Amino acid sequence: MLKDKTIVLGMTGSVAVYKCCELIRLLKKAGADVHTIMTESAAEFVTPYLIEELSQNKCITDTFERVATFDVKHISLANRADMFVVAPATANIVGKIANGIADDMLSTTIMATKAKKLIVPAMNPNMYSNPIFKANVKRLQQYEDYIVMDAASGEMACGDVGQGRMPEAKQIFDFIERNIETDRPLKGKRVLVSCGATQEAIDPVRFITNHSSGKMGFAVARAAASLGAEVTIIKGNTTAEIPYGMNIVGVKSALDMFNAFKAHYEESDYIFMAAAVADYTPLKKAENKIKKTDGDMNIELKRTDDILKFLGEHSDGKRKICGFSMETENLLNNSRKKLLSKNVNMIAANSISEAGSGFGTDTNKMILITENENRELPLMSKDDCALEIVKTLIKL
Repeated sequence: MLKDKTIVLGMTGSVAVYKCCELIRLLKKAGADVHTIMTESAAEFVTPYLIEELSQNKCITDTFERVATFDVKHISLANRADMFVVAPATANIVGKIANGIADDMLSTTIMATKAKKLIVPAMNPNMYSNPIFKANVKRLQQYEDYIVMDAASGEMACGDVGQGRMPEAKQIFDFIERNIETDRPLKGKRVLVSCGATQEAIDPVRFITNHSSGKMGFAVARAAASLGAEVTIIKGNTTAEIPYGMNIVGVKSALDMFNAFKAHYEESDYIFMAAAVADYTPLKKAENKIKKTDGDMNIELKRTDDILKFLGEHSDGKRKICGFSMETENLLNNSRKKLLSKNVNMIAANSISEAGSGFGTDTNKMILITENENRELPLMSKDDCALEIVKTLIKL
C-alpha cells in the first residue's frame, strides 16, 4: 500500500526519536520513498548520518542549505510528499504548527505542503495534559488534512509514569498505511473481518485447532481501513501482529465466533470471513484432564455452526460478503461450490499446496471467484493481495 509513496518524516528533540530508525526501516521495506528532516535538537539524540543510511536519502537539517541544483528544499519536499509525518512531535513543534510559526526547516516545510499530515506527540505526561497543548491539538484537528495520534501511556525516560510516550514504530507504520490513501471509497462504511484460528476444547488442557496465524485477515483489515472504513476484527487465536487502533473482539471457539458475528453483522456494510473456523468440535468437553491409557482413544465430534452460511442466508442486499477458501485439491470447483452454496458475493481462494501461499506466509497466490469471473492474482504480499480483495468486493 506504500509502494511508490513519498513519506516526509520530520523529527524533533525527544529521546523517542530513536524509534524513527525502526519506522524508517518499515516504511522502506513497504516500498516507500522516505525523506527526512531533523531539527537541531533532534540531531543531538540521533545522528543524521544514521538516518541517511536508513532512508537512503539526504537528511535535511538546514533551511538555507545550498545544493547543486539550487533546489528550494522546503518547497520541493512539500510538493513531493504523499504524507508528512512529524514523529516525535514535541509540544514546541505542535505549538508552532498550530499557530502558523515557520522559523526552521521542519516548520517551514510543513506549512508549505498540501499533503496529509500526521502528528505523533511525545512528551512528559504533565506537558501532554497541559491545557495549552490540548488547545493546540484541538486547533490542528479542526483542519481536515491534520491527524494527531494519541500518545501511549507508560513509564517515561525521566521516570514519570503517564500518557505522553511516543507509540511504537509498528503502530505508527500501521497508522500511516491506514491514512495515506486519498481515494477512500469506504469512508463512512463499516467493515467486519474475522481472522485467526478457533480452538475447540477437548478437556481443560487440550483443544482442536489449525495453523492459521491471522496474517491474511489482519492484512484485509488494514486494507479496508486504508480505504476509509471503520473496521471491527473478530479474532480467534493469532500469532501475527495485531493492527493498531482497530476494534478487536476476541473469541476462542467456533461457537464464540458465531455469537460474535450474530452480534455485529447487521451493522456491517462489508464482511470478510478470513478466519479458519473449525468444522467440527468435540461432542462433550471433559471436565478434567483426560489421562493417558494403554489403549486407543476416540473423540466423538459434532458439526459447528456454519457462520458463512448463516451470513449468506441473512443477506438482504444491504451488505457484501467475501468468504475464504483454502484447499489442497480441486481449488476452483470446490471454491465455486462454496460461493453458490453459501450465497455470498465472492470467494477468495488459495491452495495450501502452492509455494508461498497458505498459513503463516507473508505472501499469497489467490483466485477471486465471483458469479461471472475467476480472477487469478499473481503471487504477491498478503498486504497487496488484501487490497485487491477489498477493492474487488467494493466494485461488485
